[in-house]
Amino acid sequence: MHQRLLPEGVDRRPAWLTVKLPGGDGYTQIKGLMRGLDLVTVCEEARCPNIAECWGHGTATFMILGEVCTRACAFCAVTSGKRGGDVDADEPRRVGAAVAQMGLAHAVVTSVDRDDLPDFGAALFADTIGEIRRQSPGTTIEVLTPDFNGSIESLRIVMAAAPEIFNHNLETIARLYARVRPKAGYQQSLTLLLEAKRLEPRSRTKSGLMVGLGEEMSEVKQLLVDLRAHDVEIVTIGQYLRPSLKHHRLTRFWTPDEFAELKHFGMTLGFSHVESGPLVRSSYHAHEQAVAASAV
Repeated sequence: MHQRLLPEGVDRRPAWLTVKLPGGDGYTQIKGLMRGLDLVTVCEEARCPNIAECWGHGTATFMILGEVCTRACAFCAVTSGKRGGDVDADEPRRVGAAVAQMGLAHAVVTSVDRDDLPDFGAALFADTIGEIRRQSPGTTIEVLTPDFNGSIESLRIVMAAAPEIFNHNLETIARLYARVRPKAGYQQSLTLLLEAKRLEPRSRTKSGLMVGLGEEMSEVKQLLVDLRAHDVEIVTIGQYLRPSLKHHRLTRFWTPDEFAELKHFGMTLGFSHVESGPLVRSSYHAHEQAVAASAV
């Protein structure tokens, strides 16, 4: 595939990447709720382009374990540092309260990487699952976790709480890992996903990736083959949008037809659901994905 490099600092977004500015009653209500409960959303931290749509419909992705990530992936807008700060033991209760107040049918919980913690943050994920179930019975739960530095013991803590969906993003193809995710490992992430399914077969496994970092169509298709070979059932594919000039370069915009081709290819591999489009992010239409994969 021909890669047309964009000039440094230029972001000529095509029409299909036009998004609505945040606003409206639903957006304002959720923003107020999050601030009142002293909670953080990845919607804001990662500058998600779908924040207006999702918040307007009363959905959000909660980010636990602080706002400072102990890694500095080349694509990510979240603040990074060597330490992520103290763990807030009351945070799971507040997330549960927010889910209950929002009346969510499906809740998504993610976190920054916490390589500075002995369990890499696994216990707080489990506690948060427990609090959502206690305060909002009937809400299904999706966790989007870091790789726990490859720790199966940490993974075991999370899977013992049996989330309906376990999500861990590969983000990009194997060839680009050293540059895009220098502290992570392609095979390590695949192994984590496979082990999650082995530890709790009732949970659906999910992963996501971005395009526009310099990959070829054939490499993305190989990534999808690898995910299915590791028993992943749901996949999301979206366009990388460069947060700033210090982040990894945007090589090109993939077209809607190319996203459609990836969706078709993924479904032929046997995924339960493939969400593929320019504005797709890991938690975009998360409840619909869960329904499509029969997780709810």
